[in-house]
Amino acid sequence: MKSTLDGIAEVAEPVLPLPAAARLTTADILRVGVVGLRGRPLRAALSALGIAIGIAAMVTVLGIGAASRQQLIDEIRTLGTNMLTARTGQTLFGDSAQLPVEAPAMVGRIPGVQSVSAVGQVAGGTVRRTDKVPATDTGGLAVEAARLDLPATLGATVRAGTFLNGATQTYRTTVLGAVAASRLGIDQPGRQVYMAGNWFTVIGILNPLPLNPEIDRAALIGWPVAQQTLGFNGHPTAVYVRSTESRVESVWRVLAGTVDPAHPEQVQVSRPSDALTAQLAAKSTFNGLFLGLGAVGLLVGGVGIANTMVISVLERRQEIGLRRAIGAGRGQIRLQFLTESVVLSLLGGVTGVLLGLSITLAYAAGRGWPAVLPGQALAGGVAAAVLTGALAGLYPARRASALTPTQALATG
Repeated sequence: MKSTLDGIAEVAEPVLPLPAAARLTTADILRVGVVGLRGRPLRAALSALGIAIGIAAMVTVLGIGAASRQQLIDEIRTLGTNMLTARTGQTLFGDSAQLPVEAPAMVGRIPGVQSVSAVGQVAGGTVRRTDKVPATDTGGLAVEAARLDLPATLGATVRAGTFLNGATQTYRTTVLGAVAASRLGIDQPGRQVYMAGNWFTVIGILNPLPLNPEIDRAALIGWPVAQQTLGFNGHPTAVYVRSTESRVESVWRVLAGTVDPAHPEQVQVSRPSDALTAQLAAKSTFNGLFLGLGAVGLLVGGVGIANTMVISVLERRQEIGLRRAIGAGRGQIRLQFLTESVVLSLLGGVTGVLLGLSITLAYAAGRGWPAVLPGQALAGGVAAAVLTGALAGLYPARRASALTPTQALATG
């Protein structure tokens, strides 16, 4: 008997090793993930829509913010940061101070100063379209005596007509700021306006001055006619100074003392371009707020994808059980559903980026702003979508991989 068993053992077949586990290639992973989405296109589209809205909101906010900031930066560069303004302040008793008549000439002697000009507000001066308009209805407009070198110092340009010159400054003529002309309903020279009991002929209308909005709301008249006709005392209320870029700080330090050596504390010195710089900071703050709202939308979209994938796992238990039964490992099942989630989110992200980019370009073109494409926002939008999809699909993928073949087939 023993010899017989030995003979059987000698002729027995050798035990063959199990075949190596199949590995999914990148193409296989993408194919399986896309097939899962194609089976439920409407649900996939609605889930991707949440991601698209969130990404579109973020890209639009960043894109419009970048275009707006660039427009402000270009405007600051064009207008320059080398202009300073010295204005009258108040005395210790709360009364309005007066700048010396010689203030513009004294400021012109400061090293680094390129040009100086001044305006003086006519006390009690009002500008109205006709003498039928009540004197109390000023429209927020002021009458200012202006020096002839004002346009050169401010960089002002005339939209229609001409500015004051050596001849017209002695007559009852006026040049209106952009806002003043709009409020008076005057768009062409030749009309007359009523100032402090006198009729003045409009000879020019200025373009807007972003750095000097007070000029936009003023009717400018010649220095001599203001003194002779409207009782102007000849004291400037604002002195405008253009300096070289390298000397702005040094001019700033001595400007108040030069304008009014006796009472420098009563002089208010400012740099008008600082207002535009402050706008840049304000826009950055609001962009952060709206970016947070876009992130909330992205979070909502991620929750929608997670919900969709959880439902997909529940509905596809038979598929999961069948794949496990024919040899798919837990890692492959997990990777399949994670790929579906990422692909779904990526489709929403790309759609959102394109939508946000289109809105940004259309809005910038409508406002006349430079078309700035925020590359970081575009790349960040796609990356945020992929990350959201990965996080949203992590739990459903782990839940799917945890199913055994018997569990999946029994409950399918």
